[in-house]
Amino acid sequence: MTLPSSVVISEEGPREGFQIEPGPIAATDKITLIDALSRTGLKYIQAVSFVNPKRVPGMADAEEVVGGMKLTPGVEYSSIWFNEMGLLRAWALRDRLTIAGKIRAYPSDAFLKKNLNRSREEHLEYTRYEIGRYKDMGIQVSEASVTAAFGCNFAGEIPVEKVLSEIADLKALIVEHDLPINVISLADTMAWATPNTIKRVVGAVQDRFPEFNVSLHLHDTRGMAIANAYAGLEMGVLYFDAAVGGLGGCPFAAHRGAAGNISTEDLVFMCHEMGIDTGIDLDALIECALLAERIVGHPLPGQVMRGGTLDRFREAGRSR
Repeated sequence: MTLPSSVVISEEGPREGFQIEPGPIAATDKITLIDALSRTGLKYIQAVSFVNPKRVPGMADAEEVVGGMKLTPGVEYSSIWFNEMGLLRAWALRDRLTIAGKIRAYPSDAFLKKNLNRSREEHLEYTRYEIGRYKDMGIQVSEASVTAAFGCNFAGEIPVEKVLSEIADLKALIVEHDLPINVISLADTMAWATPNTIKRVVGAVQDRFPEFNVSLHLHDTRGMAIANAYAGLEMGVLYFDAAVGGLGGCPFAAHRGAAGNISTEDLVFMCHEMGIDTGIDLDALIECALLAERIVGHPLPGQVMRGGTLDRFREAGRSR
């Protein structure tokens, strides 16, 4: 087993977390957390989503949040959107946000309908339109993802071949439009994955599509996220999404107890203990997790934010 020497972690807590909190959470608190995260060494922070405020009221203040952030050199601040209106809202803030086009595949027709209210045919048609729209606006399409790649609360088990078929469709679009995409994100949106399924699906993708690197977006509803990340590391995965403190969850997953992404500080701690560089100041990140907990006003599921690092224990041992 050869583990990677370094990984890239994208922080999604401000978007992933605040979209599902019952709130209301003040825009100033969201900005305070984003600014604190910007000082930890993180290079990628997903700050907001531009979505229908009636469906996701926690993101109704996206413009105010983006306008109030203190931009840190070397940090990319991103957002997501799912339709033309969301794109135009993001585009209006292109001086403060990195605007990158993303194409998405859904191996679960049921979740596609639940999440975006589209059929598979409608989604493919919209994706083609979307790519053309990005090209017209001069936006680089540089991201691709497969949502609910490991299982779905509405459709059940997702066969590996279905995931591979969806990636094949993405690849056809990438080739057809000469898109600069070399990473495919596999999202465990509803936390069905286990280490075995991570290895099975990631391995199948690596075998069938060696031209793509794999990124993992892992939810922790069943406490499997850190184990799944470890399995991903064993498979040579270099890219991970995470959420500080374990914030968040998918508002359309039909699971009220759905936890957010893998806790960023838990993932960073594991990587550092394994000799894998993240470029992130873990102590500063723990302070961010504690800040996030104060902001939401309830306990968050992250573990290292409570247990701390091992540094002080090692130092105490050396001083004896």
